[in-house]
Amino acid sequence: MKTALTIAGSDSCGGAGIQADIKTMTMNGVYAMSAITALTAQNTTGVTGIMEVTPEFLASQLDAVFTDIRPDAVKTGMVASSELIRVIAKKLKEYDAKNIVVDPVMVATSGAKLISDDAIETLKSELLPLACVITPNIPEAEVLSGMEIKNEDDMINAAKVINEKFGCSVLCKGGHQINDANDLLYRDGSYVWFKGKRIDNPNTHGTGCTLSSAIASNLAKGEDLDGAVKNAKDYISGALAAMLDLGKGSGPLCHNYKIL
Repeated sequence: MKTALTIAGSDSCGGAGIQADIKTMTMNGVYAMSAITALTAQNTTGVTGIMEVTPEFLASQLDAVFTDIRPDAVKTGMVASSELIRVIAKKLKEYDAKNIVVDPVMVATSGAKLISDDAIETLKSELLPLACVITPNIPEAEVLSGMEIKNEDDMINAAKVINEKFGCSVLCKGGHQINDANDLLYRDGSYVWFKGKRIDNPNTHGTGCTLSSAIASNLAKGEDLDGAVKNAKDYISGALAAMLDLGKGSGPLCHNYKIL
């Protein structure tokens, strides 16, 4: 069985973060492992508390995984501090990790900034150059490119800038009133659109985590990047279309829709 590692925060309500990643990896046919960057107290209505792990403990988790069950792919999610980002980058280089998918969680869909400017700069200098592909939403792509994105041509131009700046492929996620659900994959001077139909489901908690984990799972199984993205989008569409409705706020996806 192929294996995948998620490096992210824990979501106590199970819709995003480590919990969403493990569910997604399992449903996409790989053995899931985790290194937790922070504990959160959260539910579908919001986050009420965050407790980060120490850099030393994160390093210990990564050593434990890589020295025993080596991951065929790695996904990183929200990491809020420069110190933790540096630990992740150091360990990924030390163990020559492959198929690294970085979900550069910096800006919420609402536009709220989630990590400090210092951590953003460390993410850009230390982690993004190691990535096989990164999966920014529109506000995150604006931060990484230094450009305003108002339409699909802007998405292409911003993705080109990010690709050239950091040397990684870029899956720029659509939405944000720019298009229905069409994502742009840009690499090495060329791009391809992955068309998606917007599903009228307000319960979208954890969609970014789920998409990046599904891509990592498919890369772990030997899919090329185009195939990994297509299969990941198909999976997330199914999880949304199942119309799970839990919680008082923006609820989680139905990660296990394939076996219900």
